[in-house]
Amino acid sequence: MKYTLKQLQVFLAVARHENISRAAAELHMSQSAASEALLNLEQGYAIPLFDRASNKLSLNATGHTVRKEAESLLAHCQHFEDLLHTHQSLGHIKVGASFTIGNHLATRYLAGYLGKYPEADVRLEIANTPEIVAKVLNYEVDIGMIEGEYQHRELELIPWRDDELVVFCAANHPLAEKKTLSTRNIREAAWILREPDSGARHTFDRAMAGLLSELNVYMEFMHNEAIKNAVESGLGIGCLSRIVLERNFANGDLVPLTLPRRDLRRSFYFVLPRQRYPIESVSYWMDTCRSVDT
Repeated sequence: MKYTLKQLQVFLAVARHENISRAAAELHMSQSAASEALLNLEQGYAIPLFDRASNKLSLNATGHTVRKEAESLLAHCQHFEDLLHTHQSLGHIKVGASFTIGNHLATRYLAGYLGKYPEADVRLEIANTPEIVAKVLNYEVDIGMIEGEYQHRELELIPWRDDELVVFCAANHPLAEKKTLSTRNIREAAWILREPDSGARHTFDRAMAGLLSELNVYMEFMHNEAIKNAVESGLGIGCLSRIVLERNFANGDLVPLTLPRRDLRRSFYFVLPRQRYPIESVSYWMDTCRSVDT
């Protein structure tokens, strides 16, 4: 074989950062050593893997194809090294979760997971659904947990659990006594919603088909807590996952509202690269999530 594992590490780091110096810093190498390793890999097979423009390197078609295999090979090598060091998997895992899942569900599963892997380094990254998908595609996390479907030919979506959005208002809001909203109420309300790219917003927009152009979207926030605070302050009405609102409904500071004939149900999914080396820790993480939710 003409390539080395270090060359593959450099190749993948450059693919992530699209920059030699940042890749070298990640791998604790000099920039010249990283450049030489990448050049030797390309020259060894007489195939360029990047399009080069100024200081930016972008994967070309060949680079995209090679990247998938390189990720799988290095994951296999890492697993083999773990076995040599410990004779068993330590369970290290990087989980990416969208905001609702990461802030309200993911930490529930840690106790069960660490019961099997007490020495595991579990890292949780929280962002909106498109960002988590990007991290999965870029192999920055081992598994993603997202709200709603996200179609991509290089991703595998695995159904996990059901969820439902709920429209709500402050306890002292005029609509609190009404409970059920008419079409007129929906049109006249000041809506406080998640940002357009979020999973919650996609579900809301789908449910409001036929009325979207008539809605008064007064405010948009990336975080659920900001929406709840704005609604509790009387600035408008919101729509979030029931998971996020359970405690507020129990306390009575926020009130659920009913939308007849508007389907606000959705599903949560695990998301993985379609071409990947099977990792025991990822399988057990999914099993733990499912068992806690049943």
